[in-house]
Order: sequence, then C-alpha cells, then structure tokens
Amino acid sequence: MGPQLQTSAPEKLAVGRNATAEKLLDAASELMIQRSSIEISLSDIAQKSGSNAALVKYHFGNKDGLLLALLARDAATEVANLEYLLAQPLPPTAKLKLHVSGIIRAYHRFPYMNRLIHYLLHESSAEAADEVSKFFVAPLLDFHRRLIEEGVAKNEFRAVDPVLFYTSLIGACDHLFFGRHAMSRAIGVGPVTDDVCRQYIAHMEALICGGILERANGE
Repeated sequence: MGPQLQTSAPEKLAVGRNATAEKLLDAASELMIQRSSIEISLSDIAQKSGSNAALVKYHFGNKDGLLLALLARDAATEVANLEYLLAQPLPPTAKLKLHVSGIIRAYHRFPYMNRLIHYLLHESSAEAADEVSKFFVAPLLDFHRRLIEEGVAKNEFRAVDPVLFYTSLIGACDHLFFGRHAMSRAIGVGPVTDDVCRQYIAHMEALICGGILERANGE
C-alpha cells in the first residue's frame, strides 16, 4: 500500500477577535456571498449583524480594516494547510491534485476571496496590500515553487514557472464564480452547486496534470 494522507487537520490560526467582531466578519461574508459582490456598506454590515456601524470602526478602524481581517480569517486555514500538505508522505502528483481540490473548495466556500484579494492589493492602502502579500500571496507562491521543484526532482513534473502556475490556477478558480454570472446571461448556466464544484475539480485536475506531468514513454 502506498503512503497515506494523515487525517488530523492542522489547528486553525487564531484570529483573536471577540464575539462582536466575529459577528461583523460573518455578516460581511454572508452579504458578499448573497450579492456575489464585495460592494457592501457599513450600514449593510451593521444591519446584517444586528450591531452598530460604529463598532466596525471600534474593532477594525474602517471597512477596509474589516475586509482585511475577513480575508485573513478565511485564508488562515488554507495557508496553514499548505505546509501540512507539503509534509505529507505522498507523491508530488497526489499533492498537486489535493491542492487543486482544496483551492477550488475554498473558493466554493468563499466565492468573494479573489475579488477581495485584488481589491486589497490594488484599490486599498499600501499597508493592506503588504499584509495580503505576506499572509496569502507569498505563502501560496512559495508553496507552488516548492511543490513544482519536488515534482521535477522526482521526475513527475516538467519544469514550469511557479508564477504562471499560480496565475493559471488561482485565475481559473476565481472565474468559476466571478464569470458564472456572465455565462448565465450568455448561455443560461446555473449556479455553482456542489456537483458543479466536483466536476470543476475533476476538469482542473485533468487540465493541470495534463500540462505539468512528464510524459511517459515519449507520449
């Protein structure tokens, strides 16, 4: 029998928020999912959470501070899982497939994630952009680099640029959700259900593995 994936999950990174702050984060998350948009107001968040809009400023400084805290919370477990997955006694190809599945499922759970990342990187403050780069983008890029290097060393992967790999995978994940509305208007496709998510995982595994794996017997 081949190596097995350990079943104990890594501990979630603590966010250090109190119950009111967590309610505000939950409200912002639910609103963005419901509206398929990150365009939500402080009054929207306050009404959804049953709190006062002034509490956003008290706990987070401003709305961008709340959005940054939300992204940090949502991304914490996913980022922790990167090191966990890399340490597993599995072939690089198996790790790659688990990573593709994990990323797509994370976007299924938090479909606003990539738009929030782009907003905080490009339309918010320099401080917010630095924070997002440190706690999300840099660890993910580093994971891709190390996984690709491991796959190349074990003759499972051909050498690919980790930045281009990151762009392909993360862009494809985002477009499944963000582009779904345009496709719905054009050809009438439905929402992203659990079944659609499973189909997309299988599609992306085949697409990515088809591009990165070394060909056996000169195929």
